[in-house]
Amino acid sequence: MPERPATGRDAAADPAASEPAAPEPEEALTADTLLGGRVRLLQPAHGYRAAIDPVLLAAAVPAEGGQQVLDLGAGAGAASLCLAHRVELCRVAGLELQRAMVRLANDNAALNGLKDRVAVMEGDVLRPPPRLAPGSFDHVMANPPHLEAARASPAAAPGKAAATREGEAALAAWIALGLAMLRAKGTLTLVHRADRLDALLAALHGRAGGIVVFPLWPMADGRPAKRVIVQARRGVATPTRLAAGLVLHRADGGFSDAAEAVLRGGAALAL
Repeated sequence: MPERPATGRDAAADPAASEPAAPEPEEALTADTLLGGRVRLLQPAHGYRAAIDPVLLAAAVPAEGGQQVLDLGAGAGAASLCLAHRVELCRVAGLELQRAMVRLANDNAALNGLKDRVAVMEGDVLRPPPRLAPGSFDHVMANPPHLEAARASPAAAPGKAAATREGEAALAAWIALGLAMLRAKGTLTLVHRADRLDALLAALHGRAGGIVVFPLWPMADGRPAKRVIVQARRGVATPTRLAAGLVLHRADGGFSDAAEAVLRGGAALAL
């Protein structure tokens, strides 16, 4: 399923001309919305742009009010903001490698009146900042780069390359850090390419249990899923489960009712 870029109307709508913000020309941004306009998102006009993946990721995190969540690779804050909007009183800490995106994510938190509950810090998955204490989060979520460095074509925009192509930190490193940051029985939730499911499960094997594989089906016509959500729990031993998943589109190309409830209505995804 090709990702659709967020637009000036809504990330869950068909692509349309985005409403330009007013940054410096070399840092052009667009003013977009998520969750049917409930979340406002400034993001780069070029390079990596949030589509539906971070919205679905945030919807799958079983957070409750008062809990602590870590967003690895937070980008401009799309997943963090969607989760904080859905779950009142939860707190989200983000880790992001690119300094410009860190500033943008924190600006977005302020823009949405969430700066008291969403804060993104600069840091590397392989060398996390000391203030990120292991075992201090109830949930971790991540939308890691989907492409292996050896197999990916170079991206024109450096920001997009960093967001979509693995660098020094491979997928296993993202999973290792996510599990290390969790409290006992906490959840790690990831959205990734279905063709890398074997790598996801291999990295989780022997280190987490209660694994749920949740396919994101393009349509209800037998086409294979291109994305999956995978969730695992630290310190549990329950077996892996394949969920029914979510059908994203109707036959006419519009979003299914179930997808609309999440992408526009802000509903949770029950894995």
